[in-house]
Amino acid sequence: MLTLLPTFRLLLLALGLPVSARPAAAQAAPPVIGPDSVVQVAAGAHYNRGWLHQLFWGFHYRQEWATPVAAPVFNLRTAVPGGLVPVKEGGSFQTQNLRLLAPDGRQYVLRSVDKDATAALPENLRDGVVGRLMKDQTSVIHPYGAYIVPRLARAAGVYHTNPRLVYVADDPALGSFRAAFGHALYLFEERPEGNLSAEPSFGNSNQVVSSRQAFGQLLASPRFRVDARRYLRSRLFDMWLGDWSRREDQWRWAAFRQPDSSTVYRPIPRDRDHAFFKFDDGVLTRVISFVKTNYQTFTRTIHLHDVEGLNRAARPMDKSLLVYLSEQDFREVADSLRRALPDEVIAEALQVWPRQIYSLSGAEFTDKLRSRREQLPMVAEEFYRQLARHVEIPGTDQPERFVVEAAGPWRAWVRVYTREPNGRGMLLGARLFDARQTADIRLFGLGGNDEFEVIGQPDRRLRIYLYDGQGQDLVRQTQPGRNARMRVTFLDSGDGNVVRVDKRLVAVEPYQPKANEYDGAGWLLRHRLY
Repeated sequence: MLTLLPTFRLLLLALGLPVSARPAAAQAAPPVIGPDSVVQVAAGAHYNRGWLHQLFWGFHYRQEWATPVAAPVFNLRTAVPGGLVPVKEGGSFQTQNLRLLAPDGRQYVLRSVDKDATAALPENLRDGVVGRLMKDQTSVIHPYGAYIVPRLARAAGVYHTNPRLVYVADDPALGSFRAAFGHALYLFEERPEGNLSAEPSFGNSNQVVSSRQAFGQLLASPRFRVDARRYLRSRLFDMWLGDWSRREDQWRWAAFRQPDSSTVYRPIPRDRDHAFFKFDDGVLTRVISFVKTNYQTFTRTIHLHDVEGLNRAARPMDKSLLVYLSEQDFREVADSLRRALPDEVIAEALQVWPRQIYSLSGAEFTDKLRSRREQLPMVAEEFYRQLARHVEIPGTDQPERFVVEAAGPWRAWVRVYTREPNGRGMLLGARLFDARQTADIRLFGLGGNDEFEVIGQPDRRLRIYLYDGQGQDLVRQTQPGRNARMRVTFLDSGDGNVVRVDKRLVAVEPYQPKANEYDGAGWLLRHRLY
């Protein structure tokens, strides 16, 4: 075994891997804090690697990480009127967060600029080759990418946080968090939660909630809904930035009470850690990118075959929240977003970077952002086509009426109403489907005593499934005609449903509902929120 060690070391060197069990580079000593309370510090000098390592594992944004920039020293006592008190450590597997509380009850957060994804690994792997490589790949993230997003988002009409770059020293005011959070760069920003009526970047909403709260309400009652066009605008903005990590926990929701006592949620994207991702610029990382197609590199061209991977993390949300928007809606929103992001806005946004970082990344980002902006209409069309292929329409835990109506060759209407005792209900959503775009439509009653009605005979090239879920539902067919060529199936769980259809025209099949098909709480499983 010992005779193999030199050979193994040579192999690691040939692949550009560090051969020592020690970190690739020692952390720099804390910077000297002068009387002006501004320091010069690099976000991650330890991502510096030799040319051979970079050839195999990517050049990424290593220069930006290693370049010292000026940052003000963060003072908890003066950051906001009355000071801030640290209350809770948090964050994902990568980002280290510290939640701060102001005297007026508003919450803020310090989010580490440097990341460490090795917390997701078993402990025995964190300090080995796998852990070191995983940590090294933090350099795929631009350390100051999130810093330019607010100006771009404001022009785009997308809600946003407002991060400020700060340096946290060894501050006694950190209390028990002092050892874990001192001596590093952080983004300091307001935490989007609670009453933020004084904050225009969150729509001046007096109630900002988590995805778990918002989706729980959306599935509990039709009195809650999402502003779908605004959500689509936010999602196209994500694609423009190359931000592929947009799972449910990356969002907050601004609630707005309507005159009819209903509530509309508008999206607040947060945590832009994976915007401007640069991954495939190494021999081995390029190979990995063919397998991990959601690891989308921020290039000047958004390839249509990459749209699926770019949106995979948000696919459950997209399927639910965009289900009633038409192809024309997608086209209009994309055109509007493209016009809202002229060259002047891009130039202005990039100017917020420290001059050292602008000199490294400014020209590259200017070119890529301009090029990707012009592709937004094309990307929106592809995004629509992918979502339109297989459609899922959920109800709520209240009674709804689902109506499927034939609309001639290829096409059928789907309309969803509240189900009222007087037979009339409020229209919740409607969309005309075309079999040339859509292969199948699945309607989920979820909770409540729902009604499914099939009017006429929808084109058999549209495959339609009706899922009863919880409750005792009514399924009926009107104006059936004589043509037996249709493909509508009712999935009957056998819990007392009333079925009034010609079974030669509408198939009735027994089934056991899955956990994520049964009711609103179960549907949250599709969104990783339950």
